[in-house]
Amino acid sequence: MLNAVAAGLIIGCLYGLMCIGLGLIFGIMKIVNFAQGELLMLGMYVSVYLVGGFAAIGIFGPIVAPFVAAVLAGPVLFGGGMLLHRFLLSRVSGLTTAARLDQGAFGQLIVTLGISLILQNGGLIVFGSTPQSVLTPLSARAFILGPFPGDALLFLNQARVFACVVAILVAVALWLVMERTRLGKALRAAADNPVAATYMGIDVDRAYRIAFGLGAGITAIAGGLMATYLSFTPFVGLDYVIIMYSGVVLGGMGSILGAFWGGLTVGFVQQVSALVLPPQLQNAAIFVVFLLIVGLRPQGLFGRSAERA
Repeated sequence: MLNAVAAGLIIGCLYGLMCIGLGLIFGIMKIVNFAQGELLMLGMYVSVYLVGGFAAIGIFGPIVAPFVAAVLAGPVLFGGGMLLHRFLLSRVSGLTTAARLDQGAFGQLIVTLGISLILQNGGLIVFGSTPQSVLTPLSARAFILGPFPGDALLFLNQARVFACVVAILVAVALWLVMERTRLGKALRAAADNPVAATYMGIDVDRAYRIAFGLGAGITAIAGGLMATYLSFTPFVGLDYVIIMYSGVVLGGMGSILGAFWGGLTVGFVQQVSALVLPPQLQNAAIFVVFLLIVGLRPQGLFGRSAERA
């Protein structure tokens, strides 16, 4: 039980980070992004190639390199996300399309679903179907704590622990950017009232582009961190996009802090439910808790923050 709780909290922090990426995009741009899982997948592959293809291990060593590569996957996908918004999503989002039925929400859904399918099948062509992972000696080591009451020992996988620490640091850094910087204020203004933000001299389209890039980059970092302890294929995004949406809705639509706690809740429930349920029913346990929380608090755990990013 103790190990399941610890694993749930550690993995939940990683889920929370990837939920922040989706929550940032939805909170500021109001876009339901079906391709968010594929951005997670690209972050994993970018991390793999940064470690292997560019000899990152020779520079940082086999222990530090995977985590440096995971963090560097963020800027790579930040640029890719900005390009996606500039040439595709900006055509079906923003102030110019808000009142157009053919290019509003329906256009956004179709475009993001198309991007998802293209990235999945393009990844299959480019990367192949062989499962890959980021090799690190930490994945085979564990911190052993205890004994606790009842002579229980706590085993913490070192790769997951370090990934969790990096995820928390990235989440805190993003929170500081959103709350304490001029850029964060501009993004929050564009989320709260894009028309008023335009009158105040804020380039709302640029704010949306940065928001989408940040959302893609944050999710890519989460993917790179997860690649240090699990194997993946180009279709791995399908397994996590439901978790991301569950975490965002649980935390409160549009709330970054809520998205993190929502992802933490999902990870905790998933790991603890494994004590009594087979792996095939773990997602069912997530949705049972999801329905209970939403039924008791429809606005989510942090519903009061839902109007702000």
